[in-house]
Amino acid sequence: MASLNPPVCDFGWKAPDFNLPGVDGKNWSIKDVQGKNGTLVMFICNHCPYVKAIRPRLVRDVTALQALGVNTIAISSNDTVNYPDDNFENMKLVAQEFNFPFPYVIDETQEVAKAYGAVCTPDFFGFNNKLELQYRGRFDESRKETALDSTRDLFFAMKQVAETGQGPKEQISSIGCSIKWKG
Repeated sequence: MASLNPPVCDFGWKAPDFNLPGVDGKNWSIKDVQGKNGTLVMFICNHCPYVKAIRPRLVRDVTALQALGVNTIAISSNDTVNYPDDNFENMKLVAQEFNFPFPYVIDETQEVAKAYGAVCTPDFFGFNNKLELQYRGRFDESRKETALDSTRDLFFAMKQVAETGQGPKEQISSIGCSIKWKG
């Protein structure tokens, strides 16, 4: 379980579209989740300790961002054969347990993760209302354990995007488990 850091934000990069099945029985595209003031696309999974450390606060923050016109979608792209904890049935259970206020979809072919250049879980892509990348950074200071009294990097960055259309110039990379690629 290697810890990886994704590259820094490529400001203005356009969000690739997708059509992925969600745990709610619907298929979701980027246009379906596009928010009037921004869109957060995040790559997560069920088993990653970095994701587990932030789940309750993630739900809190994306709920607060919804009130600011920023919508969110979570994509799981891991190999579910070698990592069965991340399979679709378990995704449904995790979404229900944590009452995810966003679509949780599976990228079985891993093509969406590749199109986005996602490298780890969690990996956050924050877009403005034109679907131009404005944030590619960490959730907060947490690693495999929850950081106490940490800054809410993702929340405040996306709040800024919602208010101004632009993300902060200074961003700290996320850190997490590598995406579990097939074959």
